[in-house]
Amino acid sequence: MHKAIRGYVRVVERINRWVGRCAMYLIFAILGVLFYSSLSKVAFEPAIWTLELAQFLMVAYFLLGGAYSMQLDGHVRMDLLYSRWTPRTRAWVDLLTVGFLLFYLVLLLYGGISSTWYAFEYNETSYSAWSPRMAPIKVLMCIGVTLMLLQTIAMLFRDLALIRGEPIE
Repeated sequence: MHKAIRGYVRVVERINRWVGRCAMYLIFAILGVLFYSSLSKVAFEPAIWTLELAQFLMVAYFLLGGAYSMQLDGHVRMDLLYSRWTPRTRAWVDLLTVGFLLFYLVLLLYGGISSTWYAFEYNETSYSAWSPRMAPIKVLMCIGVTLMLLQTIAMLFRDLALIRGEPIE
């Protein structure tokens, strides 16, 4: 494979590994918010922001960790036949199906960018009593989808290299 492609794969995977490992720690923030929520309901006046903040943190955890999960091959897959195939056969099958994933991620990113512009333009807020601004979580959503799109392309390059007999280390 060309040097630039190998460089692309290394850079994208390094970024996704770093972002994914940082995103893993969001689970502790979620637990802290939910613990405070439980405590506030028992000890003093319940906080109105806790559930929605926990949901926002979970969205960030899920989307920012998505590319890292793809990189580790840790996502859910129907594995009836796939695990029995040779790595080269898996690469061919992945190569045939990656177009669907790319199409989905491009549409998701297009919709996310459109929704993010709307949130900034109209100062969109949530319809809850807390009413936080929606733009920050929508920006994180676009970043997460972009990282997944870049990781999908890196996986495509890895599969092509494997098929050609030149695996990218």
